[in-house]
Amino acid sequence: MKTLYRKRAALLGVLSATILTGGLLSAGTSVADAASTSSIVKIPIPGMSSFDPTQFGPQILLDQGTIMEGLAGYSPSGKIVPKIAQKWVPSEGGKVWTIYLRHDAKWSNGQPVTAQDFYYSWMRMDAPQDSTGAFFASIMPYVLNGNNYHDGIVPASAVGLQVVNPYELKITLTAPHDIVDELPIASSMPLYPPVVKAYPNTWFLPSHFVGDAPYVVTAYTANGSITLKRNPHYVGAPGEVNVGNVPQIEVVPTPSVPLEDYMSNSLSSAIITSQSDYAYVQSHPVLKAQLHVAPQVQVNYLQWDKSVDPSPLDNVLVRKAIAMAINRAPLVNPVLSGMGGVTTTFGFPGWPVTPYEHGLNYNVAQARALLAKAGYPGGKGIPTLHLYCQTAAVSQASVSIAEAIQQELKTALGINFTIDPTASTLWGAINWGGLNQGILPGYNVAVGNANFMDSSTLSLDSNYMINLPGAIGPHSYMQHISNWYFPTYDPSDVKQFGNPADPKMGLTFAEWAPLQKAALADIQYLNKWLAHQPAAYRALLTPAPGQSNMELWNGLIKQWHEAKTAAQEHQAWVNAWKFIGNSSGGNGTADVGLSGQVYIDEHEPKSLALAQMWNVEGENAVKTSVAVQDTAKVVNFLMQQGYQVPLYYNEMFYLVKPGLTHVSLNPWAWGDNYWQLQYITMK
Repeated sequence: MKTLYRKRAALLGVLSATILTGGLLSAGTSVADAASTSSIVKIPIPGMSSFDPTQFGPQILLDQGTIMEGLAGYSPSGKIVPKIAQKWVPSEGGKVWTIYLRHDAKWSNGQPVTAQDFYYSWMRMDAPQDSTGAFFASIMPYVLNGNNYHDGIVPASAVGLQVVNPYELKITLTAPHDIVDELPIASSMPLYPPVVKAYPNTWFLPSHFVGDAPYVVTAYTANGSITLKRNPHYVGAPGEVNVGNVPQIEVVPTPSVPLEDYMSNSLSSAIITSQSDYAYVQSHPVLKAQLHVAPQVQVNYLQWDKSVDPSPLDNVLVRKAIAMAINRAPLVNPVLSGMGGVTTTFGFPGWPVTPYEHGLNYNVAQARALLAKAGYPGGKGIPTLHLYCQTAAVSQASVSIAEAIQQELKTALGINFTIDPTASTLWGAINWGGLNQGILPGYNVAVGNANFMDSSTLSLDSNYMINLPGAIGPHSYMQHISNWYFPTYDPSDVKQFGNPADPKMGLTFAEWAPLQKAALADIQYLNKWLAHQPAAYRALLTPAPGQSNMELWNGLIKQWHEAKTAAQEHQAWVNAWKFIGNSSGGNGTADVGLSGQVYIDEHEPKSLALAQMWNVEGENAVKTSVAVQDTAKVVNFLMQQGYQVPLYYNEMFYLVKPGLTHVSLNPWAWGDNYWQLQYITMK
């Protein structure tokens, strides 16, 4: 390791001398000179095995606007603007949207882009066969019957998408929602149907690729380099900035030494992620002049790990004491070397909800008093707790933050923590999941972010605590619901309804009797519960015509009657079982049936039920101002209860060669990476 460090330091020294003697573009290089060096811009992005927009991977960095263009897109400043759409018109309080397409938009083969292209692509995302697609990051969960079709409950004809004519698309939603925020994301991009149908697995290869965006793919190596050239048939939206002037963009795999590659002119831009590289850039005026800072929609926080084992953390006073004993300033500087900003809320300067949030401020004296009031003066009686974090190989910062928090809480409260670096899959399940088996009482160094701007993402992931059943609440409540997470099927439901893993179950209608009895009782209870909810909340929860629980149940019975084989009969019965019973979804998730909904409504704390109501109202708000207020109520509840402790927000730092403009980083969840390459301009 020392030898590698010496070699790297020597290389930086040589390159530094090169810059200072004029070997590379410097801060004083004229714009004309910069442009004359090359007409090819080289941008690093993680390797891609496909450009399929239904998948949530690095390809979205190109799919969203560079090689695929949707009804709307992001402007160079990040504002959502019309692209293929001419306009969108909501009606019925935001439940029905009509989108009118431009008539001059063309594919790279010269064919017109039509409403049918969008319908085909969105239904491809929604198809039950696409079990690996990032369905959550699409418009379809909001579309009427989008979820039900994806789950195989209703036919495609029941989905609320209608092609009125080649240039008019009608979208009917399950509940009011501002869908404009979903229109620029990758899963909303159109694909050219004839090519995808002809080459379902290789449509994205250069020999087949047909796009509607400013750039097309002309060379591609799986997980390697990609060549993008201007689309000669591209017609941009009038009145918008649609493309820069770069004739060719070379996308190269993310380098292991970005600063060195940038200084040797192998890259046109480089993202600075390591603290040592950041310090080096800050110490060299020429490089510092080329440094840019961009906000990242991401907050790092301390998260109650949702362990179902009993512990002192079940006491709200203990959780609040821990939250108030953390001094955030040392975490940002020196631990992060200033690469971030202190926050006590789930937000940062400029985030819409930040002004309305109120977290627990740093106050050691009050924290000690709360701990004593809870019966643990000086931390006595509290067993060693656990602090989960990402491994050093994935995030050295996560480990460093965990170590700093461990020391702060030991000093301030006398509470001991064991640090548990955790593999990515399990860490992600703790971070974004509900309940996970084997997790010991403590916290997780978590990350909250957003995949795109939407009313449901304003909380920066903090609402996972209330979105996933049993993630918080009294110990007995969580313990009961853990049976929906840990076994494949809830043992009590298996005992009552039968075992879905048995292929012989459901072959006779007599085996439906327990499910039928439970369905009628659960539906009666849930209808009564709904009738007693506040009017605005009730309106959001009331199913659309044809979508009531009873209608869906009757549809499942119909599936069984129409089954042609024993396997189909069994599958229809399994679908019905999951509609009523509860089962594990894997990775800290649960599939909650009607019986689970009844249990939750009967046993969850009233404060949690209220937070869930705010969350639903915020996610379905058509106006951002309303969504912001409801989101603040949800986040304030979680922070004031000590379940979530915001620590710091993230910023991104990157170098750009002089003469290049509109090089930008993706502010959303896909790490520190470039996006919107179509806007890059050289002078």
